[in-house]
Amino acid sequence: MNGVTIRRQKPLEFAGEADAVLIGSGIRTREIAADAEMLSRIALDPARQLIGAQCSGTLLLAKLGLIGDLPACTDLTTKPWVIEAGVDVLDAPFVAHGNVATAGGCLASQYLATWMIARGAGIEDAEEAIHYVAPVGEKQAYVAQALSAVHPFLPASEQIAA
Repeated sequence: MNGVTIRRQKPLEFAGEADAVLIGSGIRTREIAADAEMLSRIALDPARQLIGAQCSGTLLLAKLGLIGDLPACTDLTTKPWVIEAGVDVLDAPFVAHGNVATAGGCLASQYLATWMIARGAGIEDAEEAIHYVAPVGEKQAYVAQALSAVHPFLPASEQIAA
């Protein structure tokens, strides 16, 4: 949409082999969500993978059957389409259910990243990563905000560490 080109390094089917999968947002998400052939190439397994989606990526998770009747987050533009797909959309920036998380709004990406890093590597690694990218003079506030957003959605063993 804005001239940035991202070239894939692996076929789409590789997502099924990855330990973690993040589905972003984009101008063509509705087209992809309606493309049964393309969706059939994405075989994700929340029993063994961490899966996250941001904004319109939540629509793809819904179409892949990975949200079910659980509430999810998305951006305001995509919200009607996610509701149409049968998902209860929360007025919140982040929610996770087990190994599947959704975030709504571009700036909610920090919550999705914090959750993914905390789940995959640990709370301390998530704190370090967010601290590194946070604005100077606001680092502690950003870390605290990100951790408070994801803390309720971390397994009990990881919440203790937080």
